[in-house]
Amino acid sequence: MEASEMMDALLELAEEAELEVRVVGRKGGVDGETPPTSAVCRVRGAVWVVLSAADPVEVQLDVLADALRTHAAELLETRYLSPAVRRRLAHR
Repeated sequence: MEASEMMDALLELAEEAELEVRVVGRKGGVDGETPPTSAVCRVRGAVWVVLSAADPVEVQLDVLADALRTHAAELLETRYLSPAVRRRLAHR
């Protein structure tokens, strides 16, 4: 499965799990600043997945998969997932 297809599949799961996904930042940062990095955080009790445009797609996929494993495990157990998506979610 191509990275873009994997991203679409994981974003669909994140939406179903009601995880807030935001893409932020610019490649290269601003005026020499270090660009933000992808991460998972809580904002007023809601789980946000922040994906940095400066990070490679593989890093973004890892952060998104980790958020799903950690915060949407019940959903993942009840859904049919393609073998490629299941492998990505099992990958640590």
